[in-house]
Amino acid sequence: QVQLVESGGGLVQAGGSLRLSCAASGRTISTTIMGWFRQAPGKEREFVGRITWRGGATGYADSVKGRFTISRDNAKNTMYLQMTSLKPEDTAVYYCAAGVFGGGYNDWGQGTQVTVSS
Repeated sequence: QVQLVESGGGLVQAGGSLRLSCAASGRTISTTIMGWFRQAPGKEREFVGRITWRGGATGYADSVKGRFTISRDNAKNTMYLQMTSLKPEDTAVYYCAAGVFGGGYNDWGQGTQVTVSS
């Protein structure tokens, strides 16, 4: 099992930037992919983006493409989500997840709140 802890959430004005971190510990050797998801009030959780742990290949939801960037630091077992040009509709609890490529996400963090004011 992998333990995940998100940090970096907060309140930001529209057009601003924020960087989230996701620190992984535990059985990280089995992790080949990590992802970011978000859930706004009254809505279902949605995919934001993902990164392969070894090669660093990324993929993003259309709603954040060009504004959000995922990166990772293998030495620190940490994944990042750099968010720019934030919009009020980006307001949500952001979760990181870890899993095996093609096998889904098995481990989840507790989430961090991001609020974008207009």
